[in-house]
Amino acid sequence: MWDGLVSVAKETYTASLGEGVVPRPLMMPLVRGELVGLIWVRPLKVGQDALAGIAELANIAAAAGAEEVVVAWETHDVATACELPIVGPAPCLNMVLATLGGHVLHQFPYTEQLLARSPEGWASVAPNWRPAPAPQPGGELVPPIQAAVDFSFTPIELDHPDPFGVTVVLMEEDGYRISLTEAFAR
Repeated sequence: MWDGLVSVAKETYTASLGEGVVPRPLMMPLVRGELVGLIWVRPLKVGQDALAGIAELANIAAAAGAEEVVVAWETHDVATACELPIVGPAPCLNMVLATLGGHVLHQFPYTEQLLARSPEGWASVAPNWRPAPAPQPGGELVPPIQAAVDFSFTPIELDHPDPFGVTVVLMEEDGYRISLTEAFAR
C-alpha cells in the first residue's frame, strides 16, 4: 500500500509541476488498511489561515476513525504559506505515515528541470527525483503537519446520525477537494 501511495504522490507532483502548479498538501486516511480517499487542502491565505487550513485536513480522518494517515506536502510551499522557516531539503516532497503510536517521515528531494515559462512568468518544471534519505521515525514535522497528524486521531464529537458524511459535506463547502474511494463514498 505504501509504495502505491508514494507512487500516486510522485505522479501528482510530476503532473502538477509540469502545469506550473505546486500541489496543495494532501491527506490520505486509512481505516483497517483501506484508503478512505484523498483530501487536498482548501485554497489558503498566507499566515494563520494556512496553518489552520492544513491542520483541518485531519477532520475527515478523525470522522472516519482512521487508524493510519499519510500526509504529503512540499517543503518550500508549506513554509511559505505558513510563514515558517524552511526545515529540511527543498524542493522536496515530504510524506509522513502516522498512527496513534507515532510517525515516520519520508522525504523525496528533487531538482527542477525547466520545461517552459509563460509570458506571465510562471514556470512549468519536471522534478528530477534525487536519492531519498533514510526514513526518519519520529522525524520533525512542521507545526501544521504535526497538528494535522495529531488531530487525525482525536475523535470528532458530532450529534448527527452520519458524522463522517456531514464532515465531508462541510469540508467540501469550505473548499477542500475530497475524492473518496468507493468503499467510503456516500
